[in-house]
Amino acid sequence: MSTAATPTTTMLGNVRKALAGPAIADLRQAWQMLHVIAFLAASDLRARYRRSVLGPFWMTLGTAAGTLGLGLVWSELLRMDRASFVPSLTAGLIMWQLLSGTMIEATTTYWRQAALIRNLSMPLSMPPTQTVLKHLINFAHNLPVLLAVGLLFDVPVTRYTLLVLPCLLLLAANLLWIALLLAMLGARFRDLEYVLVAAMPVLMFLSPVFYRPDYLPFSAHFIWFNPFSHLIELIRYPLLGTAPPGFVVLTNALMCLGGWIATLWLFNAKRNRIAYWL
Repeated sequence: MSTAATPTTTMLGNVRKALAGPAIADLRQAWQMLHVIAFLAASDLRARYRRSVLGPFWMTLGTAAGTLGLGLVWSELLRMDRASFVPSLTAGLIMWQLLSGTMIEATTTYWRQAALIRNLSMPLSMPPTQTVLKHLINFAHNLPVLLAVGLLFDVPVTRYTLLVLPCLLLLAANLLWIALLLAMLGARFRDLEYVLVAAMPVLMFLSPVFYRPDYLPFSAHFIWFNPFSHLIELIRYPLLGTAPPGFVVLTNALMCLGGWIATLWLFNAKRNRIAYWL
């Protein structure tokens, strides 16, 4: 007598399908070429700022100028103490640049490298990984701004500051599946880039970039329904010397697990068609 499949068995079946296909082998091959991917990501940045005086540190100056201007204005608008508001704003801006930059560029990752994908045998998870590494390098270039702000406003350095490293690894794992998913969808639907570019300014104001969720007690619970809130606060808490809440870490871990299962399933199903979409 046959029994109906339960949600648990269905989920386990989907996990097995995701792990049994060629996606894991593709990711393993990309991992073995991580040094090559890092070199390509750094070379991409060097090519962008070739023959400039400061190179990628122009990003640092831009972040510093934005922090200075927005910090002075928004601290007055929100009537917040600058000593607490400006460091929080700086961390939020740096995190938003990392998230939005990775997502927008991921939508064009495959068709910008169409010639290589059509003519070379390479792991298809390699270009999205390069995109994530490139924006993590940009993130590192912006950290001196946060360091300067921290020294200026006496941001405490505690044992929780060390949590930046494991939290950043969890964030990178989330960014990688997001980049891979958006790269596939962007290759199939070219308008996705323009949709994200138009949506990002709105999402920026709906996400805790200029403010913290506890700054708005009347809507704090609604802010946490935004996945960007969890991605931003995962890193902002340790950057400001405090431990991230458990529910933020748990949400990021669940997003990582569910996102990778869905992305691997789609990657297994559509991997052979990506070259024909370009």
